[in-house]
Amino acid sequence: MRQRWTELGVQHTAVVEAGLRQALFQDAAHLLAQLYNDPALPIPDDAPRPGEKCHAGRTKEILTLFGWGKLHRNYYYHPLTDQGRAPLDQALGLVDGYSPAVVRLGYEAAQADLKEMAGLALEGRQIQRLVGASGPAITQILARPATTPAGPPIPVFYVEADATGVPMRPEELAGRKGKQPDGSAKTREVKVGGVFTQTRLDPEGRPVRDYQSTTYVASLASAVEFGWRLRQEALRRGLGRAQTVVFLGDGAAWVWEGQRVNFPGAVPILDRYHGWEHLHDLCVGLYGEGSVWVPRMEERWVALWDEDDVEAMIAAAGARLESLGTQAADTLAGQIDYFQNNQERMRYGTYRKLGYFYGSGVVEAACKTGVGGRLKQSGMLWGQPGAENVLALRCALRSHRWEECWTEIHGTNYLDGTAAA
Repeated sequence: MRQRWTELGVQHTAVVEAGLRQALFQDAAHLLAQLYNDPALPIPDDAPRPGEKCHAGRTKEILTLFGWGKLHRNYYYHPLTDQGRAPLDQALGLVDGYSPAVVRLGYEAAQADLKEMAGLALEGRQIQRLVGASGPAITQILARPATTPAGPPIPVFYVEADATGVPMRPEELAGRKGKQPDGSAKTREVKVGGVFTQTRLDPEGRPVRDYQSTTYVASLASAVEFGWRLRQEALRRGLGRAQTVVFLGDGAAWVWEGQRVNFPGAVPILDRYHGWEHLHDLCVGLYGEGSVWVPRMEERWVALWDEDDVEAMIAAAGARLESLGTQAADTLAGQIDYFQNNQERMRYGTYRKLGYFYGSGVVEAACKTGVGGRLKQSGMLWGQPGAENVLALRCALRSHRWEECWTEIHGTNYLDGTAAA
């Protein structure tokens, strides 16, 4: 640059400063990548857990304050549960490939843009009042009765249900039973549902979720009320056009009762990961913590699942329990009952041949990010109205219905010629 200025004379510095900034950012991004990819870094939990396979050097693109970079990290996959994890991603706090600093900057930039472009500065209390004003109306729109719209047949239609606890104010928990040592509760259960469709398989015969087809329902409502709301969302999404309906759940009694009442013709599938969690606990109880027989029996019995022969696993576990005699804990019989009650929902070999999903990762992610990411942050305590309002807004946003709700509440389409027709 000095040579260019010597030849041409000093000129506008915008290009110089922008180029220098870009070069510095590129160097900083390169240095960050070197740091994050240092094999000597002490990364928590960066070792295979029982049953996991390590895929070393798995690449992931990430966005930092200095630009894009690549991680080369260990990825651990558990074939029995079809679950994967990347400890480095978790340690760095990545959010869908974005660094925490980028996520925070995004929120701050949005606030700054609002003030810059519209002259508006919103404080936390003002935002809270806006949520309180819009939330009830959005809740009514999302929960209204629905019918199936016209359209082409839907090959496979999925419904999932799960729940997560949200910290509540003491007055909201009066008289409620919970998991505290004294039997009291610190949280209330938010029930979460997800609906999505599948129209194709990938080249290896695995199911592919249709792009942006997932919509959500979430509420503190009772199981009966929530089941009705989930059915209305399914009807709105095309339940009546579905050629096959699959209902995925974790084994909770309220989940299967909701399926029985609201989706009686669905194929009920127990989430494979939850089944494996119960199986692991059962094997530990039957063979002892740390025994080499625990992973062996897990692998052997999961293989029976893939052959649609859960009954053989139940019989083998029952025989092992009987051989232990009085040494066995009463809870082991309950674990075997869990599989006995869910055996018709564990035909994973058949589900695989038919090209169905058999993991409820969609709704579990919604519990973690959609609900937990907003309502379970440090120090938060919620009242029911406030929690319901936030849940309604997040469901509207994540279900691609925000514009629809906003237009209906505020009548912003009054100048649309079709609206007046």
